[in-house]
Amino acid sequence: MPFLVSLFFGFVPMFFFAYILYWTDRYEREPKILLGAVFFWGVAIAAGGAFVINTVLGMGVYIFTGSESATDLATGSIIAPIVEESLKGLAVLIVFLIFRREFDSILDGVVYAGIVALGFAATENTHYIYNMGYLDGGWSRLWFLVFVRVILVGWQHPFYTAFTGIGLAKARLSRSPLVKILAPLLGFGVAMFTHAFHNTFASLTGGLSGLVLGTAIDWTGWFFMFLFILWALAGERKLMKLHLREEYDLNLLTAEQYSTAISAGKQSAARFRALTSGQYAATNRFYKICGELAHKKNQFHKLGNERNNMEIIQKYRTELATLKEQALA
Repeated sequence: MPFLVSLFFGFVPMFFFAYILYWTDRYEREPKILLGAVFFWGVAIAAGGAFVINTVLGMGVYIFTGSESATDLATGSIIAPIVEESLKGLAVLIVFLIFRREFDSILDGVVYAGIVALGFAATENTHYIYNMGYLDGGWSRLWFLVFVRVILVGWQHPFYTAFTGIGLAKARLSRSPLVKILAPLLGFGVAMFTHAFHNTFASLTGGLSGLVLGTAIDWTGWFFMFLFILWALAGERKLMKLHLREEYDLNLLTAEQYSTAISAGKQSAARFRALTSGQYAATNRFYKICGELAHKKNQFHKLGNERNNMEIIQKYRTELATLKEQALA
């Protein structure tokens, strides 16, 4: 029973957080199968690999120093940030390299990075809640670890790895060779630094005051990341408004459909109304294409006819014309 409780509170809140990230990408949502794959990568490959590598390297530090405190500090402050951010970031890099057509914006980088990190956190939280919670102190310790791992530091791993996703997204949308090299390195560096800072601060402080101060620092970082996401969402709306104007002028969108396409709230309302009218499939697909088309046109504007962007744009326009009369606004 204690293990099942640990498993539940390890995974279910992370599924909920992952849905929040998925929902955040309002205009051009990523394929669920790809998001599921990166979540699984975090659960099994990143978390499993990190456990093995961290343990082996930690044993090496202990053999060399003979000190448990030095081993704990080195593992938390140096080894874990490098190993864990590398393994989580590798999943985002694979999406970036192999599924480039799905990697369209800064927000996409945050979503992919955040969801692989939440998969990692699900496994790590289960381990902490059961092994360092229940096995160390019974049910009271278990509930304390649930509170700490889910409420106090529940967004820590997505926060770190988001910087890797942002760096890759910046490289994706730039023509500059220098940016393509430096942006991912900088993003990965910030991911490791923030991870190392959190772990080091937690190691060097203790008690209730340390927990409170550490939580305040973590939540401050999350708050600024939240503001960054709001900024990215505003940019997505401006992108939709700019790049779909041509489709409106070409009569591929009605005025009402154009207004709906550039408003996440109106899109949700249109889909809801379509549920009762038998037009959900057409309406949902219509506005999904609007998002894909606007981002593909943005890529064409920034990168030229990369991977047949113009051909894809024409394909989307043809599909819009087909669905126009069936899509609700």
